[in-house]
Amino acid sequence: MDIDTDFDTDFDFDTVIDRTGTWSVQWDGVADRFGAAAAHGMLPFTISDMDFASPPVVLDALHRRIAHGVLGYTDWRNEDFLSAVRLWFATRYDTAIDTDRLVYAPSVLNQLSQLLRMWTGPGDGVVVHTPTYDGFLKAIAGLGRELRGAPVGDTAALERQLARPGSKVLLLCSPHNPTGRVWTEGELTEFARLAEVYGVAVISDEIHADFLHVGGVRHLPWTRFGTGRWALITSGSKAFNFPALSGSYGLVGDPGDHAAFVRRMATGEGLESPAVLALIAHIAAYREGGPWLDALNTYVGQNLLLVAERLNSAFPQLDWRPPEAGYLAWIDLRPLGIDDDALQRELVEVEKVAIMRGSTYGAGGDGFVRLNVGCPRAKAERGVDALIRALGRLAS
Repeated sequence: MDIDTDFDTDFDFDTVIDRTGTWSVQWDGVADRFGAAAAHGMLPFTISDMDFASPPVVLDALHRRIAHGVLGYTDWRNEDFLSAVRLWFATRYDTAIDTDRLVYAPSVLNQLSQLLRMWTGPGDGVVVHTPTYDGFLKAIAGLGRELRGAPVGDTAALERQLARPGSKVLLLCSPHNPTGRVWTEGELTEFARLAEVYGVAVISDEIHADFLHVGGVRHLPWTRFGTGRWALITSGSKAFNFPALSGSYGLVGDPGDHAAFVRRMATGEGLESPAVLALIAHIAAYREGGPWLDALNTYVGQNLLLVAERLNSAFPQLDWRPPEAGYLAWIDLRPLGIDDDALQRELVEVEKVAIMRGSTYGAGGDGFVRLNVGCPRAKAERGVDALIRALGRLAS
């Protein structure tokens, strides 16, 4: 794959920042997934946030706002925020959007839960591509809806699931997590056609849209394809690494659905006023953060190439290739015939690294691992080398 290897050296992605003791889910919360006994000294490559500081333009804007000193109730429906979102879609995705259709919520998963409550009832089917983001699995199960999976790339299976009685929503991850696949225009057009044929609403989670690595690949927002009942949900927090600020936004196609969502957040959920620092971060990132993001994508692309080179050198039969999008290396280890449980024991107990097992992401995940390389190169090297050593012991 053709990944750009030139980036702006004005940005420092190599410096290791100690995140321990900051209540980090990835670093301080590793015991929750891997056990307290094994967690001491563990190097994590798990939840999808990055080990990089947020962009200087974002940090500067936050400092200025905090220096003002008054952090009162805030209205997200202000032109500074709306124009920043319009600018981002126009410049990054070549797409004009109607910000009259914008909604706001604390997180993308909160938006998803609100929409599922609006558009489905208990027991209704939510169709996803498998394997799938584990946050989707938890939300669907937690709301008492039925997950109906179709393997990534199997359009016939997708249509069968959409055609089933009770299927109410097609939930897209675009680009796809965990595989890193960027849906083509043809695929998105077909998803829209099938949704219309079977009367299914579409929710498109596009939070990974700003991480594209392979030359010629484009992210196409669902606003270009949506008809009938649909929503696009996203946030700048993934690309610019500020999820702890708690802020996301979406676009809801139908005016009645849009009004219902806004009313729901303002009344039943009590979430009309957003965290002001999340708004500040979005505005700064979308207006001034493009060069930092371009440099980040190149750096992460180099991390992914590093994984491919070292992994394929040790195990040519894997022929692993970097994803089209994201900083998550979804690695198919099935050609090695290694037991998933045995591999996890080697990684956790011997190598002291935490790497997500593929079964975390549901059907189609067995035999895979997901390695987060949104980190300084030195850490990425340690992770892939530990994986190679563990695989070598089990394959010998």
